[in-house]
Amino acid sequence: MSASTTLEALIERVTALQGSLGRRVVIGIVGPPGAGKSTLAERLTARIRGAALLPMDGFHLAQEQLVALGRATRKGAPDTFDSAGYIELLRRARRGDGEVFAPRFDRSIEEPIAAAVRIPASATVVVTEGNYLMHEGDGWNPVAELLDESWYLDPPTPLRVERLTRRHIAFGRTPTAAGRWVAEVDEQNATLIERARERCSLVIETWDD
Repeated sequence: MSASTTLEALIERVTALQGSLGRRVVIGIVGPPGAGKSTLAERLTARIRGAALLPMDGFHLAQEQLVALGRATRKGAPDTFDSAGYIELLRRARRGDGEVFAPRFDRSIEEPIAAAVRIPASATVVVTEGNYLMHEGDGWNPVAELLDESWYLDPPTPLRVERLTRRHIAFGRTPTAAGRWVAEVDEQNATLIERARERCSLVIETWDD
């Protein structure tokens, strides 16, 4: 079911889940490029005491590997990530069996940075976000069973495309190149990601901070 909601309501949802499960909670935020996954994940972890963030984007294959594999022109597709590495680290984070370090994707250099994200042993909530958390195929299937809830962000397409185009321009692409990448790469991935929409626990069209 699609919904407009508030950050406060989402925080209350996580708090209720903590109370019912009595253990570390793992929330997955899913959606196409430009949906606002990172923004919502950052707001949640800033507001929920004991929450830690685990971004899927840190598991992008390095540009060197994408070139070697012939996948550089479609960076962001399901097979341009280390899905097995992400899944193993997510398992460790879910178990809560000590401090965990994860990579972070640095958009300024378009490369992952190893061990840049820390999930402390004391974390009571892990918020993970990314395109393919509920994707079926390409090695991603095990992720769904590691999430206590999955939230699909579904803002209006024109807004999402505008955000994406601005992002690409901000990180060095010309307006023409940015528009081409959005149309030829990002939107193809968005169509694939949308297949997961109905499998998610909650669909969020808009949310207010």
